[in-house]
Amino acid sequence: MLEKNHATDSAEAAVKELIKLIGEDTNREGLKRTPHRVVKSLLELTSGYNLDPKSILSTTFTEKCNEMVVVRNIQFWSLCEHHMLPFHGTATVGYLPKDRIVGLSKIGRLVHCFARRLQVQERMTEEIANALQENLSPYGVGVIVRATHTCMEMRGVKTAAEMMTSCLLGQFREPATRSEFLALR
Repeated sequence: MLEKNHATDSAEAAVKELIKLIGEDTNREGLKRTPHRVVKSLLELTSGYNLDPKSILSTTFTEKCNEMVVVRNIQFWSLCEHHMLPFHGTATVGYLPKDRIVGLSKIGRLVHCFARRLQVQERMTEEIANALQENLSPYGVGVIVRATHTCMEMRGVKTAAEMMTSCLLGQFREPATRSEFLALR
């Protein structure tokens, strides 16, 4: 349940004003609780601000692993910071461990940590890669994000397209490692 306070009351009042701006009756049965639901939804969709990447990646395991670790097709939803409309897709995250590995679920949690913020895909891709590099100190990191953006599909140009972004750090910038990672994606 959403805790009522001055901030949530103000946010709900702002949503009510937006509903009025488009010409709707805020007292209509279907819209009476909409401001509350919108604020609650927005807080859930931006819950990544309350997550700490360092904490997510803090539990590691000593393991002799000298091969690439790749987690593919991590589904995510995010909000475009320009229009606050959703974009969604998948992330592929890989790293070359030095002496430590991280649990599989932590990679998915890291993607969601950054996806659940107001975002642009390019920055989100780099944030995921940089967090892994900073917290695990692997030999290298690779991240590829593929997404469709409803801000482009629903308004403006009104066309569907998939955007791909990548960030390669450390040994992933070397041709052989880059090729292997891209083949596994």
